[in-house]
Amino acid sequence: QVQLAESGGGLAQAGGSLRLSCAASGRAFGSYTMGWFRQAPGKEREFVARIEWTDSSTYYADSVRGRFTISRDNARNTVYLQMNSLKSEDTAIYYCAGTPTYGSLTAAVYRYWGQGTQVTVSS
Repeated sequence: QVQLAESGGGLAQAGGSLRLSCAASGRAFGSYTMGWFRQAPGKEREFVARIEWTDSSTYYADSVRGRFTISRDNARNTVYLQMNSLKSEDTAIYYCAGTPTYGSLTAAVYRYWGQGTQVTVSS
């Protein structure tokens, strides 16, 4: 069992930065693929980024590649999402999620979810 809790959301100006954190409880954290998803008002939840537990390889949605960076610290049971060059279209609730399945891009595959943290980017 893994429990996830996001933090670090808030208000930022366009072009600014925020760093989200996801603290995980549960000894299986180190063996899970961890992902970030987001959901804007009136839109479906979408994939943002993931990081694998086997080799810490990463993958990003086209919309954030080059601006966002996902990382993990297994010793601290924490996953991070560094968000730079923020745009108004990045405004959404951001969710941290975990799955034992390698290479997961779809929300349905992720087993554990945090409660979400709001990110608002003003233009």
